[in-house]
Amino acid sequence: MRAEEGAREAARGIARARLAPTAAERDRAASFPRAELQELGRLGLMGLLVPEEWGGTGADHHALAAALQEIAAADAVCALIMASQNTLANQMLLQFGTQEQKETYLRPFARGEKLCAFALSEADAGSDAFRLRTEARRSGDGYVLKGSKQFVTAGRQCDFAIVIARTNESAPNQSAFSAFIVDRRAKGYVAGRAEDTLGLRSSDSGQIHLDGLEISELARIGPEGAGHSLVLAVLGRSRFAVAAQCLGIARAAYETALRYSMERKTFGKQIISHQAIAFRVADMALDLRAAELLVRDSARLLDAGQAAEPECSMAKLFASEMAERVCREAMQILGGYGYSREFPVERHYRDARACTIYEGTSDIQRLLISNAVVSRFEREP
Repeated sequence: MRAEEGAREAARGIARARLAPTAAERDRAASFPRAELQELGRLGLMGLLVPEEWGGTGADHHALAAALQEIAAADAVCALIMASQNTLANQMLLQFGTQEQKETYLRPFARGEKLCAFALSEADAGSDAFRLRTEARRSGDGYVLKGSKQFVTAGRQCDFAIVIARTNESAPNQSAFSAFIVDRRAKGYVAGRAEDTLGLRSSDSGQIHLDGLEISELARIGPEGAGHSLVLAVLGRSRFAVAAQCLGIARAAYETALRYSMERKTFGKQIISHQAIAFRVADMALDLRAAELLVRDSARLLDAGQAAEPECSMAKLFASEMAERVCREAMQILGGYGYSREFPVERHYRDARACTIYEGTSDIQRLLISNAVVSRFEREP
């Protein structure tokens, strides 16, 4: 609890003083928050799950969820990148990296001194994530990477990227892919166009091209052919983190709408006194509480070292759809102001919409949950 409250207070302080006042400006300009992310790193928020021996904070998933909620309430993009580094890059290196890789990469990642992107998706491989064409061919004592990645958050701004590539053309998915860590400054790492997106506009999500990029065998994370299992091992935590981000986005929209409903008057009384508004506020509060409990349950399982993939999918599915719903209702309460950039609700709505897509769409989460339900029933009817 002490770590959770410490993380919450640290995140809340920088969120309110540094992120919230400039978030709308970054959104309009699609300006990447490099300086802001460095400040998060100095506070220890980019390595919350990493032990202190590797430069991290040594906190737990409850602390990560608390911090992400505060950051997301101010700036969803900063929360998105913070979550990715905490749950994807850091975790893959912490669980499967060599001592040298941890020293070279994990330590500066956990301190927030270096930024790492995660390059999995491709133009023809979205929900079917392992229909990848990017290949890593053996060449001497290393590999040559060739292919393109799509929707890579911070892929054009990062210092390094973890790239998932095919190393065996004929093997089944479970043993066809490997994970590599790549320096963005390396010859053959080519930044493509950034996507012009509806929300999360300052995340610099876009394409990267790997044009004959040569890497040493020492850049491979884990054994050759283990990429599939490595990705699956970290995705549960990443979905948990998305759920925490959604809580922060939705809470910010809810608080704006609640404050407005208590200040705005129509027909001689506060609009919160009208049943139509009061019921909306009640449903929003209920949604937020239910999502919070799902997130806390996932954190409990993850901190106990238990398998939590279905619970993380449930938290991600409910929280992402809840965030979109709450932001929509907040917009309705504010009326025309909700649709205007004068208030932050329209930005929260646009940012929340993306959460039902990345890290596995809502349909994919339902598929994963249903498979887990059937599997558990077959084991324990």
